[in-house]
Amino acid sequence: MLSCLATLAGAQSALPTGDERILAAREALRTGDRDTLDQLAASKSPHVLERYVDYWRLHNVLARTEAPDAAEIEAFLARYAGSVVAERLRAAWLRRLADDEQWLAFIGAWGGLEAPDDGMRCLHWLARLHIGDSGGLDEAAREWRTLDAREEACETVIGMLADQGRLGSEALWARFREQMAPSRVRGAEATLGWLPAAQMPDPARLKALLKDPDRYLSRLHPGFERDRAERELALAAIGRLARSDPKLAYMRFVRIADRFPPKDRAYGYVLLGWRGAQAHLPQAIDWFRAAGRHAAMNEEQRAWQVRAALRFGKWKAVRAAILEMGPAQRARPVWVYWLARAEQALGHRDAATALFARIPVEPDFYSMLAQEALGHGFAPPAPAAPIPAEAMARAQRDPDLRRALALFRLDLYTEGVREWNWRLRHADSAFRLAAARVALKHEVYDRAINTAEFVSRDGEYELRFITPYRELIEPQAKAQGLDLSWVYGLMRQESRFVHRAASSAGAQGLMQVMPRTGQWVARKIGLNGYRRSQLAEPETNVLLGTSYMRIVLDDLADQPVLASAGYNAGPSRAKRWRDDHPLEGAIYVETIPFDETRHYVKQVMENAVVYAAMMEKRPQSLKARLGVIDPD
Repeated sequence: MLSCLATLAGAQSALPTGDERILAAREALRTGDRDTLDQLAASKSPHVLERYVDYWRLHNVLARTEAPDAAEIEAFLARYAGSVVAERLRAAWLRRLADDEQWLAFIGAWGGLEAPDDGMRCLHWLARLHIGDSGGLDEAAREWRTLDAREEACETVIGMLADQGRLGSEALWARFREQMAPSRVRGAEATLGWLPAAQMPDPARLKALLKDPDRYLSRLHPGFERDRAERELALAAIGRLARSDPKLAYMRFVRIADRFPPKDRAYGYVLLGWRGAQAHLPQAIDWFRAAGRHAAMNEEQRAWQVRAALRFGKWKAVRAAILEMGPAQRARPVWVYWLARAEQALGHRDAATALFARIPVEPDFYSMLAQEALGHGFAPPAPAAPIPAEAMARAQRDPDLRRALALFRLDLYTEGVREWNWRLRHADSAFRLAAARVALKHEVYDRAINTAEFVSRDGEYELRFITPYRELIEPQAKAQGLDLSWVYGLMRQESRFVHRAASSAGAQGLMQVMPRTGQWVARKIGLNGYRRSQLAEPETNVLLGTSYMRIVLDDLADQPVLASAGYNAGPSRAKRWRDDHPLEGAIYVETIPFDETRHYVKQVMENAVVYAAMMEKRPQSLKARLGVIDPD
């Protein structure tokens, strides 16, 4: 690559061709090398990715200070209409038109955009307003609660609605609560800025509660409850303190609870119950009860009301909390299952059986548990039906899939995924399955899995639960004394078998090993000459990942559920999430405080069951794998 770019700088006559030209153009876009991009685009050379050279050059043009050639942009959009590069260039063109305040041109270019995000929709409303069409603001007024206010254009639109008095104080305070609860501080600050001036709290007060909520609560001035803004800030401080210390937050709240109106008092107890449940405090059950049956709660808070009762085996409270959920939330398999378990624990066997039977049969955590409750283990799946030859032929010669495969081959993975997904967004099931086969043939494993999974949640197992790298993985699993199905289940969840995978946190490779973890494990197992770059090598990555699985498993009582949680969130957290009494494995998993880790452990364990059924050719039990988690 470096020699290629040096050649470009030295002489135009030596411009690269083929794959090197494509890679040189991508690198020139990354570095902002305008001259190189112009030269490469001018030197036409047949290639399946030829359009990308022009696309990257025009993308660079739109980032420059001088005015772009609108005719040139429109010509590209017309030439590649319906493609992912046209969609992305149109979005970039619209942003540039908005930056240049060319609102009529913006409206003219808008129609070809197929999948606008919130930021684009807000820019469109602003453009309509600028040309005298106020209907856009009417649409925004109906949808503003769901817009992503982190988008600058959406913040502008919502601010305009507030200036016109079209939002209402109650709606703004509700939004403030929604944003403060998960600590979306920037959005909460913006929301306060949209309140009428007479109702807007002092910004310094918000900064004080964010800095030290306990100190803020200890210094509430007498009569604070008479001012709506002061009450809301006090509740926000209770919620923020409860994230780190629910017991202290409760002590602060009970001293002032009787000074709040009933609905606000109930909300304070909801915040305490929610955070107390995540901290696995038995008091959380009482705090939710103090909030009252009709307290306003979002779906996450209602879920934690159930989990609080589950954690301590309060089956009547489990049943009551689930029945208080909205119909859509209550119908999800997780809550149908736990309602069935509550009915079963309370002696209502027929009701429990009927509820278990309502959960769809598929390789899902709660579906598996429900089927076991009905007496059925997870059986080895039947072979999939052959994919029609006509569909395979279509997929193999499809120009868009071929372009995606070329991008994958050149390690332009982000572009490849975009191209692949764009092509399949409206495809029929037969073509999708054929495309999954094509991806598997070309070792693009994540596209094979994801594409087949989109078609079927209870079929196509040979595509959805593939076993690549077995010659590397199986010997290491045996050497470490690990269950091969569990190793594959974890790896499938970590990387979908993309050996180049890298997370935003820095985890790398098939088993998503963090650099520090890799270095520590390498020392532990005596891997001499280890270098961080080796994490990208499948053989070394699997060696370090399986070794770490063994270390974590040994540290966590040889319990795969704990080890799976520890692999994702750290062994110390997995230990801390145990209790002082034995916990059913499924309850331990459902009450993991981190959403990501809870979902991860469910996926890893259900993956392991499917892999075991396929490898061992006999029914498997998820409940047995989950076991009972020993006390801390």
